Amino acid sequence: MDIVVLTKGLTMALGAMMPALAIGWIGSRAMEAIGRNPEAAGKILVPMLLASAFAEAIAIYALVIAFSLK
Repeated sequence: MDIVVLTKGLTMALGAMMPALAIGWIGSRAMEAIGRNPEAAGKILVPMLLASAFAEAIAIYALVIAFSLK
């Protein structure tokens, strides 16, 4: 097995797992907060979406790095 193929696989595996866990954690905590205080849903939604977008950007960076490996 070529080391580059292994490196690409590990880059994508870790680059997808960690942001996925982060997005799940962000969503879980936001739903918990909304469950405790439903009136704050509007104030919680925007920061939750921004945090999820930033976590997803990390996965895209991992994809770009995996494609750039030769």
